[in-house]
Amino acid sequence: MSAGPTPAIVALGGGHGLFATLSAARRLSHDVTAVVTVADDGGSSGRLRAELGVIPPGDLRMALAALAADDPDVRDWTETIQHRFGGIGALAGHSVGNLIFAGLTEVLGDPVAALDELARLLRINGRVLPMSPIALEIEADVQGLEADPRVSRCIRGQVAVATTPGKVRRVRLLPANPPACPDAVAAIGAADMVVLGPGSWFSSVIPHVLVPDLLEALTATRARKVLVLNLAPEPGETAGFSTERHLHILSQHAPELTVDFVVVDSGSVPPGREREHLARAAGQFRAHVIYADVSQPGTHIHHAGKLASVLEHLPEDPGPGPVGSAVSETAVDAPVETPVETPEERESASWQ
Repeated sequence: MSAGPTPAIVALGGGHGLFATLSAARRLSHDVTAVVTVADDGGSSGRLRAELGVIPPGDLRMALAALAADDPDVRDWTETIQHRFGGIGALAGHSVGNLIFAGLTEVLGDPVAALDELARLLRINGRVLPMSPIALEIEADVQGLEADPRVSRCIRGQVAVATTPGKVRRVRLLPANPPACPDAVAAIGAADMVVLGPGSWFSSVIPHVLVPDLLEALTATRARKVLVLNLAPEPGETAGFSTERHLHILSQHAPELTVDFVVVDSGSVPPGREREHLARAAGQFRAHVIYADVSQPGTHIHHAGKLASVLEHLPEDPGPGPVGSAVSETAVDAPVETPVETPEERESASWQ
């Protein structure tokens, strides 16, 4: 990668998908910034958001855990902030880290300052930032919920959107045109590589391009931009969606966005017509399609070591792909270290 031994990497997303990207990025750099969605309204995050007015902390906490130092004394803190209370009382279901973040936000008066303080506690070299300093809501147009399948119904709330049995057609953020976190905008501008995805497409990936200043920063940055596609459609949000459809949906929400690479798991899209369709869809972004094995065997989960190797071996200057037509298709067989991964790296921990 460019910019010497420690390139600046910015990863945008939320939930388990962002955890996977951060677990990969930290293997390549000591300068990793996470830009995290703030629209969660479920579980512990939703309760703290409603009761205290803080931005939802769950995805932010997961990002902190992904970047925490692996020193034994820090490991205790990482396990503690991820610990979830049991029982049936008022604390049941809350993660310790969510409560600490809420308390620090009240004491310091600023969620970014609270995140920086937690980052110091966990000895994180990079930063974890919200995509917006205010809590946001997701609103979606969903078809298939009415007798007439052509009629759309408006669904509000991240949990409702993620679990709807209908087909999500478009999402919006409330309030519309929300402010971006200034430090997140600056990080994108100073980055050597920006990674978007994988993750819940409508609730963790697309929201970033609906924040005007973030989209402007993504459009203007000189960093190499990488879009990492999911390994399989998600029940609820993208059930029945082809890989190609994911790209079309993103392009509809941000037609001006371009990226340099689209990383696709080689096992999820077999050679043939589907790859031809995917290449044409990637042409909307002027992107080069990169096929590689990035999954944990037998799962729909990204393997941090494999993804890190793919990101490390991307071409330095691929040049833009042609607009609106098939672009170059490259198979990456990068050497991959496959150490034993922690339970968190398996993207299996609950994050709300």
